Amino acid sequence: MKASEFYLIKDLSFLTDLSVYTIRYYIKLGLIKEVGRTPATNFKYFDNSTLEALKKIIKLKEHNFSLDKIAHILKSNERPL
Repeated sequence: MKASEFYLIKDLSFLTDLSVYTIRYYIKLGLIKEVGRTPATNFKYFDNSTLEALKKIIKLKEHNFSLDKIAHILKSNERPL
């Protein structure tokens, strides 16, 4: 397995085609979490698990799942698809 990579919000935005605003909204809803902050700048950073969670959210949204249902799925590790 590949060593974990770390990303800033702008990196996640680039990799997923989600806006920075949308990613921040998902953080606010608790769908994803930061894994830490940079000491010098206090920027939030994320890892591969966050990227995978965003990809799962995108796929579930494509299948018309609500954000409430997605939150439930992510918390319970259901496999709806």
